[in-house]
Amino acid sequence: MKAKITRELLRDLKPAATVQDIIDTELRGFVARMSPSGAITYGIRYTNQNGRQCRYSLNRSFPATGVSAAREEARIILGKIAAGVDPAEEERARRRQTLTLGTFLEEQYGKWLLVNTRTGPHIAARLKSSFADHLDRPLHEFNAWIVEKWRSEKMKAGMSASTTNRNITALRGLFSRAVEWNVVPAHPLASVKMLREPGGKVRWLSEDEEARLRAALEHRETRERLARASANEWRRARKYDVLPDLSLDQFVDHLRPMVLLSLNTGARQGELTKLRWEAVDLDNTVMTLKGDTTKSGSTRHIPLNSEALETLRNWKRQSTGPIVFPGRGGDELVEIKTAWTNLLKEAKIDAFRWHDMRHHFASRLVMAGVDLNTVRDLLGHGDLKMTLRYAHLAPEHKAAAVQKLMRK
Repeated sequence: MKAKITRELLRDLKPAATVQDIIDTELRGFVARMSPSGAITYGIRYTNQNGRQCRYSLNRSFPATGVSAAREEARIILGKIAAGVDPAEEERARRRQTLTLGTFLEEQYGKWLLVNTRTGPHIAARLKSSFADHLDRPLHEFNAWIVEKWRSEKMKAGMSASTTNRNITALRGLFSRAVEWNVVPAHPLASVKMLREPGGKVRWLSEDEEARLRAALEHRETRERLARASANEWRRARKYDVLPDLSLDQFVDHLRPMVLLSLNTGARQGELTKLRWEAVDLDNTVMTLKGDTTKSGSTRHIPLNSEALETLRNWKRQSTGPIVFPGRGGDELVEIKTAWTNLLKEAKIDAFRWHDMRHHFASRLVMAGVDLNTVRDLLGHGDLKMTLRYAHLAPEHKAAAVQKLMRK
């Protein structure tokens, strides 16, 4: 509403369900705002040099600051605006000068990550941990020298090139958004080059190791069934409620079907734990990994070979709910590490991660003569270079290849 702002007017004003603005009829541009809570603050409205309507808070409230004092302060600022000064832009510039990495990450970038990226919490945690000593540094102070100095210190302390690159990539993404949102004028990491990473050894299972892994899976299931039968016999003798009979199902739990599916599809562990039955077409023998569950963000369709198809069909007979491999309470499975570690120990397999089954899948395909573009599609890689890394051939297969040059 429009009225002359006075102490009596503000004192008698009643809060409403929405914000109320009182536009002063004595000094053009001077306003008082009452929030639904009843708090009253002073501010000004003006049009900047670009013709944009702006509001600027005087950071004064009623009754702590009287109306006359607030109007006089507004008069001074409105005079500066008439002379070409933009107080709102000056305030934003002051905030940019003091906005720290930690504050920007907490209040802006971290929230953006949660909404726009699947790995948002992981990226935010990486930034907080990796650049803990720089969280209080204003964003405008960052430059290539500071980042290079940080990198040199981390490398000297033993951080690998690949880890260093991932940390800098995370920081680069933060500053890309800061530039886009006009928080900083230019990207401080524009001239920072990534380190050359040594080619890592791709781990896959030898034929003997794969046989031991499969045998350990079978032995684990037999052991679990016998243990359950023994436990139920003990419970019956004491008239306790018995536990579900494991001999009635194809699998005792999720571990064996998940391992078999990983070996035959190359799916990541996270892709399997998020897999829904609606994405599994057993009639057309295809499994769809949707973009919101994959690392690349792209949906891919993986044909199911005979073992994968049989595994999923048998597992579906005993699985309930929409999630293919549910955890307790039907929610997504969280932890497989303990069961996986014990399985490898029983199979006497060293230095083999769950993710290495993806390497094993790719290597077996290439060793079977499948072209790299097809392997790339099945793995969901956008770059053939990644497929080459995952699909190294074993030395004995290379030796067999060159041996074919020998004439009989």
